[in-house]
Amino acid sequence: MIVAATTTSFPDFSLNDALQRIADLEYTAVEIAITDDSGHITPADVCRDRNEAHAIVRKSHRLELTSFDVGIGATGDEHYKQFEEICELARICKVVTLNVPSAELGTPFNEEVEHLRRLVTIADDYGAKVCIRNQSGRQASDPDTIKLLCDYVDNLGLAFDPSIYICGPDAGKDTDKVQPYVGHVYLRDTNASDFQVKVGQGEVDYGKVIAQLAAEDYRRALCVDVVEMPGIEHSAEMRKMRLLLESLL
Repeated sequence: MIVAATTTSFPDFSLNDALQRIADLEYTAVEIAITDDSGHITPADVCRDRNEAHAIVRKSHRLELTSFDVGIGATGDEHYKQFEEICELARICKVVTLNVPSAELGTPFNEEVEHLRRLVTIADDYGAKVCIRNQSGRQASDPDTIKLLCDYVDNLGLAFDPSIYICGPDAGKDTDKVQPYVGHVYLRDTNASDFQVKVGQGEVDYGKVIAQLAAEDYRRALCVDVVEMPGIEHSAEMRKMRLLLESLL
């Protein structure tokens, strides 16, 4: 396993400055967000000029690129066109893992299965693996539904975030059944009332998370996903999370 940071932790920086800050905090690996609301690089940017996007992304300050966090707002054929361009960028950058959101709750299950199958088929052609993020308010929040999606869609993985099973409507749900599908992990500290708290003040059992992953021979990223909080030194929190996780590996 490798400890990584995500560029979404630094939304007010340029991508170059975000990568520099991550390197300064002594991370060796990074996930780059390619989302419609990103101030760094968007799916439309990649679609418009993939070579320019590659030139931007490769300035990674010698950080290993672990994954892309992909968020595409376009619908219909344009959605899949943008996704395929991101897959080609991933191939060029030697990125395997593409993390995507699942559909909002209320979306017909069969419709979501067909959508995810199409994404996986496209990604397979470029040697990439699609992982759905488990997020509250979306289909991939309940562990039973996650297992069904991963069983129905061959080669679909899970970008696992334990925080939603501590804070929010899915709190307390057992996640053992989804561990075999994990292809990426997002971490922060969380308690029952706050999705993110200072490192050490939450209830995330990092040792247990890592032990469960090790039992499944997981060898990919533990991605620190910590946003700024008022009155708390963000860089110090990022550094503490890195040191804590590295001490457990």
